[in-house]
Amino acid sequence: MSVNSSAPRVELPTDKELVMKVIPMPADCNPNGDIFGGWVMAQVDLAGGVIPARHTQGRMATVAVNQFVFKQPVRVGDILSFFSSLTRIGRTSITVQVEVYAERFLAQRTYIKVTEASLTYVAIDANGQPRELPKPPMAG
Repeated sequence: MSVNSSAPRVELPTDKELVMKVIPMPADCNPNGDIFGGWVMAQVDLAGGVIPARHTQGRMATVAVNQFVFKQPVRVGDILSFFSSLTRIGRTSITVQVEVYAERFLAQRTYIKVTEASLTYVAIDANGQPRELPKPPMAG
């Protein structure tokens, strides 16, 4: 994917939590000079696990990538901000939405959305089998 200078500039979300920031390096590039999509996917998986970890209170595993959209290329030196929000809590699983915004190296404080994804994580026991999520503490 080539650099799209007409990519829409956006404001960062205020209804999601900033869970991670990272800067891709030259070792993360494909032969075209763009960051490997697989590298971005791995970072999204890490960022996506932040909110579910608070609920699982123990081991968990990624069980589904429900949706993954690459909107713009990611370049070396971009400052990537990963925002996440909880979309569903089930008996054993949690689904989150992750949005990734880039500040281009030469255009800092100007953001473009580069990726969005929906991922599901499941709480697992010591044998790797699904387990029920702990009950949230009672408000009191």
